[in-house]
Amino acid sequence: MTLQQLYPVLLVGGSVLMASIAAARAAHRIGLPSLLFFLAVGVLAGEDVVGIEFDDVQLAQSLGTAGLAVILVEGGLTTRWADVRRLLAPAGVLATAGVAVSVVVTGAGAHLLLGMDWHLALLLGAIVSSTDAAATFAVLRSLPLPRKVTGLLEAESGFNDAPTIILVLVFSTATADLPAPAVIAGNVLYQLVVGGLLGLLIGRIGVAALRHIALPATGLYPLATVGFGVIAFAAGGAANASGIIAAYLAGLVLGNSRLPHRAATRSFAEGTGWLAQIGLFVMLGLLVDPSELPSAVLPALAVGLVLLLVARPVSVAACLAFFRTPWREQAFVSWAGLRGAVPIVLATFPIVAAVDGAPHLLNIVFVLVVVFTLIQGPTLPAAARLLRLTRYGALREIQVEAAPLDVLDADLLTVAIPPGSRLHGVTVTELRLPPPTVITLVVRDGVTLVPRPDTVLRTGDQLLLVTTPGVREAAERRLRAIGRRGKLARWLGEHGHLEPPAA
Repeated sequence: MTLQQLYPVLLVGGSVLMASIAAARAAHRIGLPSLLFFLAVGVLAGEDVVGIEFDDVQLAQSLGTAGLAVILVEGGLTTRWADVRRLLAPAGVLATAGVAVSVVVTGAGAHLLLGMDWHLALLLGAIVSSTDAAATFAVLRSLPLPRKVTGLLEAESGFNDAPTIILVLVFSTATADLPAPAVIAGNVLYQLVVGGLLGLLIGRIGVAALRHIALPATGLYPLATVGFGVIAFAAGGAANASGIIAAYLAGLVLGNSRLPHRAATRSFAEGTGWLAQIGLFVMLGLLVDPSELPSAVLPALAVGLVLLLVARPVSVAACLAFFRTPWREQAFVSWAGLRGAVPIVLATFPIVAAVDGAPHLLNIVFVLVVVFTLIQGPTLPAAARLLRLTRYGALREIQVEAAPLDVLDADLLTVAIPPGSRLHGVTVTELRLPPPTVITLVVRDGVTLVPRPDTVLRTGDQLLLVTTPGVREAAERRLRAIGRRGKLARWLGEHGHLEPPAA
């Protein structure tokens, strides 16, 4: 490629990137997952509209798998271990047994309703059985849900990609009869165990290296951290194990260790994750031929309804009943199982393997993801209210965001006092925050003031606090407690835990 050919390519690429970033902003404002807008940018840029030709399925599969690895590394780096630790068992069952149940039920529906042979039907069921963390949490972030519900969905979305990819590969490469269930189960077990061990091992090696090696520039620490996640992914694949689970677990270990420049690492990981999502979804949009999609609408609706109304609820109920999960939470977890990038990427695997009917599967999966994301995403807030998961006390919770100050070994917290909070009318002294926590600034009606001990807090105030990692949790609990029960919260038995007692 000459320089004169390179410049138009960079111009188009940069324009598509800017259009995708603008689409992400629009998606956030109207409460839809960004993936829909990224896919739309890809479709519009394709050969049927703007004219960019892209038909290399093999390249799409390779780039898509690499993009998923980067997204899962970012997911592991930004997941709090404390949020998912006690949910590993139910999330693990959902990500394995739940996927198996969903594949069988969805495959049976495709076989009976669409007349597909069992091989192709089970392959379709495997492709659409994985939930998508990016799509789900783009909508859930603003919902005041119990922490265990969001934690369960996050952990499941991080873990279930690996079993799904394994099943799709098994069904795509089976040239004659499908392998015996015991063979499939053994393959899944090997890939998950070996991939998981490699991810944990490389994550620990990364932690030890980054703690003891002084790099010459701050910007190298985020690069090295993400690099260890990519190494884990590649090592898993080289061992014929799951590189996806290795990448996620390596990121989880690295993200929950006390490493230098954690704030910069988190920001860099989020940026690379967004770039991977944009590139992945735009590429998949380019791969689809819009003129072929109308014939896939009815099959996609049929399979999607089976997945949404039968397969997902049955798999969730079968897996979570053992853990005595309340039926309301089960219902929400079932409805919140959004599909995203993974199914569309997986739909390229059978095309590369030259499975008969595979191109039509790609169109079905594309339409299914778009239609049912439009159905499920906007209705999640209503579903949470209908199931009474957005409790009154949760709606009044203070919103806390943190930016670690690595050099000072301190945390900077911002607190907004919402309407109805009992923080209204409390003085700074009456907060009795654990030392050395201090309120440094108060922003009130657009005016910034330095608070005195007798400054009275009001609804709508934005507080800026500085604390240390050792007492941050105690400070947050104290603020939550006063927000719920007022300055006598401790005497009233309120200690500010994340899950307030039911009213």
